[in-house]
Amino acid sequence: MGLVLIQPDFGTSLVFIPILLVMTFIAGVSIRYVIFLGAFIGLTGTIMVLPLWQQYILRNSMPSLMILTNVHFVGATVLALTLVGIISLLGLLLYKKQYFFWILYGVAIVIFSLGASMFSHKVLKDYQLMRLIVFLDPNVDPKGAGWNIIQSATAIGSGGLLGKGYLQGTQSHYRFLPQQSTDFIFSIYSEEWGLMGGILVFVLFMLICLRLIRIIHATSDTFGSYITAGLSGMYIFHFLINVGMTMGIMPITGIPLLFMSYGGSAIISAMTGIGLALSIHVRRFVR
Repeated sequence: MGLVLIQPDFGTSLVFIPILLVMTFIAGVSIRYVIFLGAFIGLTGTIMVLPLWQQYILRNSMPSLMILTNVHFVGATVLALTLVGIISLLGLLLYKKQYFFWILYGVAIVIFSLGASMFSHKVLKDYQLMRLIVFLDPNVDPKGAGWNIIQSATAIGSGGLLGKGYLQGTQSHYRFLPQQSTDFIFSIYSEEWGLMGGILVFVLFMLICLRLIRIIHATSDTFGSYITAGLSGMYIFHFLINVGMTMGIMPITGIPLLFMSYGGSAIISAMTGIGLALSIHVRRFVR
């Protein structure tokens, strides 16, 4: 994930997170640790976005949010929480009380989230941070970073129930929406085929995911079930993020819509994953 992130390719690096979460859950890791990962990711994103929200959308100084970007404050907070964590760990080892574990649990989430949010501001480029801002409010930069979201939502809404017809979409043929054959292909598809066409895509992806879940339960090979679980996490994440960003309910990350977006590496990866899943299903009784 780190190697992909420093390319930089923020969107593709995020794909490894749902793969990790789904595989650890299927592998039988305690749900408390899966929740730990989810809470860490969610809190990191929140801490990272709040100062940007204050600067670009609220346009008002709030000291309680500004301190989240202050290195000295974050360092002091991490140091204090680390001390609390050490005391909780010693209490857990000496007295075996469950509440010491939960104190350590919460403290660890906050420490890792603060550290990761500070690191993200150093690693992420300006245009990547701007994507988070326009996700919160596209009208902050309607002719710049917010243009794609605004035009995408316009294309989907203009399709109506049955769409404008094949190759009849105005947003695509008048070139209002860039990246229409890759990242925003769902917008163009919905404009031409409408709500019913969009529902068809939802159903087809749901069938793929249900089929993968069935393979997970059917195979007797645990390694094969882990592979299939990771693939299901990858497909579901790609679909939710891509379709969500075209509707404006997810930030723009540059993740393609598998099986539909134009591009060599995406379709090769998606089809290879399906091949692996089918191979596991064929050998589902072989240990």
